[in-house]
Amino acid sequence: MNNKSSIPLAERMRPKSIDKFVGQEHLLGEGKLLNRLMNEHHIPSLIFWGPPGTGKTTLARILAENAKAEFVFFSAVLSGVKEVRKIVATAEELRKKKNLDTILFVDEIHRFNRSQQDSFLPHVESGLLTLIGATTENPSFQVIAPLLSRCRVLVLNPLTSDNLKQILISTLHDQENGFQKLDIQIEKTALDHLADTSDGDARSALNSLEIAVSLTPTNKDGKIIIELQNIEEAIQRKSLRYDAYGEEHYNLISALHKSLRDSDPDGSLYWLTRMLMAGEDPLYLARRLIRFASEDIGNADPQALGLTISARESYHTLGSPEGELALAQAVIYLATAPKSNATYVAYSDAKKLINNTGTLPVPKHLRNAPTNLMKKLDYGKGYKYAHDQPDAVVMQDHLPPELKGKKFYHPTNRGHEAIIKDRLNKWHKILAERKSLLPRSKQNDK
Repeated sequence: MNNKSSIPLAERMRPKSIDKFVGQEHLLGEGKLLNRLMNEHHIPSLIFWGPPGTGKTTLARILAENAKAEFVFFSAVLSGVKEVRKIVATAEELRKKKNLDTILFVDEIHRFNRSQQDSFLPHVESGLLTLIGATTENPSFQVIAPLLSRCRVLVLNPLTSDNLKQILISTLHDQENGFQKLDIQIEKTALDHLADTSDGDARSALNSLEIAVSLTPTNKDGKIIIELQNIEEAIQRKSLRYDAYGEEHYNLISALHKSLRDSDPDGSLYWLTRMLMAGEDPLYLARRLIRFASEDIGNADPQALGLTISARESYHTLGSPEGELALAQAVIYLATAPKSNATYVAYSDAKKLINNTGTLPVPKHLRNAPTNLMKKLDYGKGYKYAHDQPDAVVMQDHLPPELKGKKFYHPTNRGHEAIIKDRLNKWHKILAERKSLLPRSKQNDK
């Protein structure tokens, strides 16, 4: 057994030069940014933003080698400001004695708090340190603005299935670090499944391949034949990429909301399940469904709000996994319910108008008059009790005089709102007929 046997396959197979690097053609292709920077042998401060296993650390090492700079690996999980001071002192000495630049690679830079990120600022600004940060989370949310403004953010994409197949096949044929010394064959269905289920993550794919090789016995001909069942056993369960507090969280909840609004039960159920399987808080999802019931369905189906509240209570009572079915039921109901944002628009318009007009006084006939003084001031005078009127329809204003005739709620022709619309139209017709019977001098007052 050689010394390399204890090093994980993914680490052993890490490319040492750009010609061995697979993927990220939008950055490394002919004439693309990183390609041009490497040709110039000059690297500015960068932040690599992308999912796991897409080559962030590998690219940083290759760039440092290309620039003939000292490469310092720094983990935001394991290190702090004290270590930064030591790195700065060493960088100053290297520049002074050897005229050597230092590239500081900060893995998981999003885990640094504000003060820790602040500690880099003066040294990045002076050029003593070239910072390359790696993050799986949106830098806009996780990296302080002053540091972000001094770095170029480069987005790394998940590796394609073809990229992963290329890496896996290369690993099987690699004599120094891979498996060429073993007589290994991998069936096409097994290779396809491994590439397709690795979620664009080369590290995950290589780890699974390493497990599959170790679990697959040698046949009577001395060969290791990796079949689909061997890969399935090695993978066990696909790990879904999800950031519960960053951009991916907002991307998925947006996809769920829009699928519901577009009345697609299949898309809606898919995004709900994605979030639940990735570990999202089911009660957070329940709250979003309650909001959706009012915002995008409203009175087109008044049952929607009650059903979503019941779904939340069901989950609260049952917990996971049983309670998740109640959320799935609610999602399908919401997706297939008639849609209306009339309530949402009406409420938004009312807020906007109040912001513009301020606190207009309540008309006196709508005020309560519990004391004699209030009665003397005409509080409640002229108020008409609806149940004393035919059809319980009253011809009186309920808005301040300055807003007379203003309409906020415009029901649609969908679902239960069609009934509401017909009812309102009927009442308006009744009131219009009553108004027409009044003396002309009083019609404009109503």
